[in-house]
Amino acid sequence: MTCRMVHTMLPETLLGSSPMDPAVEFHLAECSPCQQQLTDLRQTMAMLDDWTAPEPNPYFMTRFAARLAEEQNAPQPGWLARTLRHFHASVLYGSRWKMQPVAAMAMSVLLLVGGGAYLGLNTWEQPQPAVITTTPAVVHDLQNLDSNAQALDQLENLSGQED
Repeated sequence: MTCRMVHTMLPETLLGSSPMDPAVEFHLAECSPCQQQLTDLRQTMAMLDDWTAPEPNPYFMTRFAARLAEEQNAPQPGWLARTLRHFHASVLYGSRWKMQPVAAMAMSVLLLVGGGAYLGLNTWEQPQPAVITTTPAVVHDLQNLDSNAQALDQLENLSGQED
């Protein structure tokens, strides 16, 4: 028999709900830490037997009745306030396992909407990329010079006609 098994059986045997098993007695005879555990439990039980509960305040029931009447006569909150209070209490004091599916669903929706917006899947047709034909810089410069030469020729013609 292991110490762990004996430690689980000690409170039951100490309270007298079941007789002490011979294997537990044999283990207690050989194991000093378990003997110390049994001694400590007996001392704790003896201290609890000597303890007396304090007397309640004589005005407790009077104050309790007044507070109860005050709560019963208080105006009842509306349905929205009751719903919010219930939701708040369930979030604070409820099991966290109840909120995990809701949180998982919310995160999935956020991921899908965010991913869809990022990939551009919010429209059914993907826009075709514009084909940009680039001209070399030299050709572009020559075209600019040619247009400048044409503008200068036109200015010369205009100035020559005025004479």
